[in-house]
Order: sequence, then C-alpha cells, then structure tokens
Amino acid sequence: MSTAAPDTDTPLPPLHLLPFSPARPPHPTTLPDGTPAWLVTRYHDVRQALGDPRVTRADLHEVGPAGDTADVTANPASLFNQDGPAHRRLRATVQKAFTPRAVADWQPWVAAAVQQAVDALVAGGPPADLVAAFTRPVPYAVTARLMGLDGDGPDHLDEDRLRRWTLALLAQGGDPSEDNGETIAELQAFTRELIERRRREPGEDLVSRLVRAADQDGCVPEDALAFLVLGLTASGNESVTGALGNALVYLLGERADHWPRLADPGITEHTVERLLHFIPLGDDETTARRTAAPIELGGVTIPAGAVLAVSIGSANRDPAVHPDGLDADLDLPLAAPTLAFSAGPHYCIGAWRVRLEMRESLRRLATALPGLRLTTPLDRLPWQLGTTTRGPAAVPVTW
Repeated sequence: MSTAAPDTDTPLPPLHLLPFSPARPPHPTTLPDGTPAWLVTRYHDVRQALGDPRVTRADLHEVGPAGDTADVTANPASLFNQDGPAHRRLRATVQKAFTPRAVADWQPWVAAAVQQAVDALVAGGPPADLVAAFTRPVPYAVTARLMGLDGDGPDHLDEDRLRRWTLALLAQGGDPSEDNGETIAELQAFTRELIERRRREPGEDLVSRLVRAADQDGCVPEDALAFLVLGLTASGNESVTGALGNALVYLLGERADHWPRLADPGITEHTVERLLHFIPLGDDETTARRTAAPIELGGVTIPAGAVLAVSIGSANRDPAVHPDGLDADLDLPLAAPTLAFSAGPHYCIGAWRVRLEMRESLRRLATALPGLRLTTPLDRLPWQLGTTTRGPAAVPVTW
C-alpha cells in the first residue's frame, strides 16, 4: 500500500503497465508485514477462493500493512470485513436499497451530471486538466444526488469537504503518521446526524432507503449502518475518480485511435468492461483472506487458519482464460466475467455505479471531443497515492 504524499511527481508506471505475478498453482509467499501466506493467482482458483464459505474476511483487518481502524478496508464494522450470518443480514439489507427500479431511476440523472460536466469542460476551452474539470466533479455530483446531499439545507455537502473527508477516511491524507482523528470525527458526526434526519424525514435518496431497510429488518447494528453510509458517501466517490482517470490515461495515451469510436454506446460498453478488467484501481497486488477449514485450490491442499493472498490482477490476466489482454480489440467482450469487483459474498455493491458512470463519461466525452489528446507524456504524469486506490493527480489535455 502506498504511503507517499497524495500528490507527487515521483515517476511511476500507469496502472495498466503494472507487473503481476504469473498465473500459477497456489504456493507459499510472505506479505509485506512478514505474515506467511499462500499466493493464489489463477483465474479459476481465485474465483473459487472468493466464493467459498470456508474462505473468510473476518479477523483480517490487521493483516498486511498497518491500517487505521477508520480506514474502510480496516474497520471491523465494515461490510468488507464481515462474514457469516451477520454479513448476510447486512448484505440483504443493502440489496433492498439497490433495487432494479431504484437503479433505473438513478440512471437519467447520472447521465445528466456527466453531460453537465462535459458541457462545462467544452465551454471552458482548451487546455484543461481532466481530473480537476471532469473525473472529480462527475463522481461528486453523482454522490451528492445519490445520497441526497445536493440541496441547500443542513445536508448539503460541498465537493471540497467531501474530498477532505474521503482522503482521511481512506488514509490518503499524506504522512501515514498524520492524525486524521478530528476529520474522521467530523465525518462520523455528520453521518449520525444524517441518518437521524432521514429517519425523521425520509426521501427517495440512498441513505433513506438504507435506513428504512435497516429499521424494517431490525437486526442491523447502528455502527454497521453508520459505517455503511459513511463508506458509500466517501469511498465510492474516490473509486470512480480513480477508475475513470486511469481509463483516460490509457485510452488517450495508448489507444488514441480508439477514442473517437467510444461515441458508439455498444463499443463503449465492451470497452469499459475490458478497462475495468485489466486496469486495477491501486498498486496492491493482493487482497487477504483466511481459511476457516482446509480447502483444496487448484490441486493444492491449504490448511485451516492459513492466510490467502488472492491476486485479482493476476487472475484477470490468466492467459488460460483471458489470452488476448488489454491491448487487443477493445470492442471484444471478455471471455469470462471479470473479477475486478471481486466475486461471491463480497462482490462490490457499487459495481453498477462504477460501470454506469464510466460508460456515460467515456461515451459523452468522446462524442463531444473526438480530438481530445494528452499534452503530457505518460511517464511524467503526477499521481495521487493512497491505501486503496491510485489515480492520476492531473491529466493535462487539449483538443
């Protein structure tokens, strides 16, 4: 996990050029903190491990690089770090908020938020920085509307405040020894007050839906609900910024010939899936799991209590399943479902949002600016570093 300052000029490779361990049968390895583990890299082995109930996330929030318990990937109250009946109950509650009808209702204003950002970018004229003018404003606008934070009342959340909270929550605030406690406390207080207001005055926003579902079920702890709302408000915003920024770096830097073709919705859909599949969000090669019982993966028996270092990046590049790679025809559908959003009980609940924002953003941007091009070489782009994602700190362009 990265621990450098958030904005840096240190030469780093774009994420689509990161090396990954080759796809091999599971074998012993050592995590950065010295923890013994089994490295799992092949597509079918990784997919099995992520979906097997004997492989858990519980009690792993302290394995690997040190993390603050406020970090969404480290806190035991996080949906990410739960398993078993408690996880299934919380997950079921969340799914009641993400009904197909709700997602369909949200799509038109996601498109409207993207088009507004495209129009503002075009009106401002070249040159421009796509991070400041596009990849940050779009997810913020969607988050604010999704969570009901875009009005003028006490729930209004401006972009600067959301970004400050996000960086603190994701432990991206610079020096890893920096105390983000005051910022996190401010965000937690806002979240608690928001939940109480939605109980008193519910609407059709996502927070209202989550609170309503949790109260109806009556078995979701308040701290788990608060952490869920807190995480959806902050982490989802930054994930989309990173995914969109990294996709633009690759497309404009290496596939300029393909860029104008993204005006076609069908081409955009396949392209987005391939970009999400082959370009990771961050530098972390593996995600940790633990075996609750002995398990056989790829012909290898792994004992109970072992830590698994599961490499989604390696699995998504397994030549036995995905032989064509990122630089093949971007119009092609994937040979097998991507593991970019994990699989099994911990499949990302925000995958629909990332896909939707990516499709709308790339299609509408390519339609408006088919001649968009980078003005800075890939090896000179600055990067924002953090514990959960790495994206370009700036993407200078002209047209």
